[in-house]
Amino acid sequence: MYTDLLPADVRSLPDYIEHVFSTYTDAPAYCALGQTFTFTDLETRSRALANWFQHEAGLRPGDRIAIQLPNLLQNPVAVYAALRAGLVVVNTNPLYTPREMQHQFSDSGAKAIVILSDLLPNLEKVIENTTIDTVVITSATEFLQPDSAPQHPSYISLTGAIKQGKSCAEFARPEVTLDTLCMLQYTGGTTGLSKGAALSHANVLSNSVQTLDRLGDSFRSGEEIVVCPLPLYHIYAFTVCMMTFFAKGCLTVLIPNPRDPDAFINALKPHKFTTFAGINTLFVGLSQHPEFKKLDFSALKLTLSGGTALTSAAVDIWQQTTGCSITEGYGLSETAPVVTFNQPGHEQIGTIGFPLMSTEVKLLDKNDQPVADGDEGQIAVKGPQVMLGYWQRDDATAEVMTSDGYFKTGDIGIRLPDGAIKIVDRLKDMIIVSGFNVYPNEIENVLTSHPDIVEAAVVGAPDEKSGERVCAYVTVANPIDKDQVRAFCKEQLTGYKVPKEVHVIDELPKSTVGKILRRELRQ
Repeated sequence: MYTDLLPADVRSLPDYIEHVFSTYTDAPAYCALGQTFTFTDLETRSRALANWFQHEAGLRPGDRIAIQLPNLLQNPVAVYAALRAGLVVVNTNPLYTPREMQHQFSDSGAKAIVILSDLLPNLEKVIENTTIDTVVITSATEFLQPDSAPQHPSYISLTGAIKQGKSCAEFARPEVTLDTLCMLQYTGGTTGLSKGAALSHANVLSNSVQTLDRLGDSFRSGEEIVVCPLPLYHIYAFTVCMMTFFAKGCLTVLIPNPRDPDAFINALKPHKFTTFAGINTLFVGLSQHPEFKKLDFSALKLTLSGGTALTSAAVDIWQQTTGCSITEGYGLSETAPVVTFNQPGHEQIGTIGFPLMSTEVKLLDKNDQPVADGDEGQIAVKGPQVMLGYWQRDDATAEVMTSDGYFKTGDIGIRLPDGAIKIVDRLKDMIIVSGFNVYPNEIENVLTSHPDIVEAAVVGAPDEKSGERVCAYVTVANPIDKDQVRAFCKEQLTGYKVPKEVHVIDELPKSTVGKILRRELRQ
């Protein structure tokens, strides 16, 4: 079991985090916007903030706290503080619209939020309809330039909370067990409303240890420099970068905005990075950038891919540019996230690798029975990383769990003769745009709220840049302007969910019982 690989005194994420702080002390831990924090810098700030959560904000163990921040030093400080205070982290995308924020905050019952001050206008549109009564705000440059800390009559700045926390009573970390809830990671749902995957300390801690086991001794303690352009609010970067690589005492270079390639590349120039965590679209986009090609890749030995299917074209161009292969894995929010991973240095391109330690994978038919060797089936997972269930959704949890405790992923795979797994299709109609899950029903619900749209169907189409793009097919009561429809969607949907194409057609294809047939639109 994974617990055999943990130090004797580590039995929760706070134990894990504090063990790392005490092991690596003055070594560099995170870098963002040219500023570096050591492990001790993180320890003192996160302890003071945890103290403030306890004594000034009056938050209690088990209370939910939303963290809505890009990849800044403030993000790990807030996350480690929340976990040390026994709070439940609710990761929130900074690009969310008020509608999306409202659902997540209300569903989670969040009592507090740490938020970038630029996002306050959106929060203030919905906060009265939530249970949030503690708001901590921060500016992007607050740690770099303390004078830039935002001022607000009702809310406190992050540095203000840390300062108050240092003068509070002595911090007393609450006791939590492995089975205690530690985070709600929201994932899309076919109903159009996202569900919170309830993850315990055991789920995240085990997945960190499982991943380190697969990486092996080649990932050296205290010596690696990791590039993290993936958002820390996404489960991939949260567990792999903020927990797993962190536990090895590496320096993580945070990229606040990977969509700005010039700033991205400039952030890499000072570092002889050894590890790169990315997705297909990043590998292709960077490899085509002339300035990226000029970087020093002599130390790069590990490139990880997840979140979306890795193409052979991406592997080829990345290898040609950097001299490094790409190691692909597979996971979901519900599995904290890693299920399978290739063996670094022995990658089987085109597969998602082998199950991690203490992880069982079955391929099931439509009756939840195992398929014959070599046949396609739905990937089902059992292991310590599988979630407790969907937050306050026993019905949805029952739908995805088998009677013998396997989580049904909704993805179709095949097991190769050597045991490696290859994904061949998706059972659901989910669209993956640049690694983010997009669920058609949510977009269709927004489209059909337009006064001139009668019916809508949304499907994915292959896209060289983002893997897939969102395409909408609509029937209308009155003529519409397609650009106006996209603008309408932008008001209610995060950018990557907004349809890239809008097609007006006379009639949507339907089954004999009236169900819209998305597969015909895809064809």
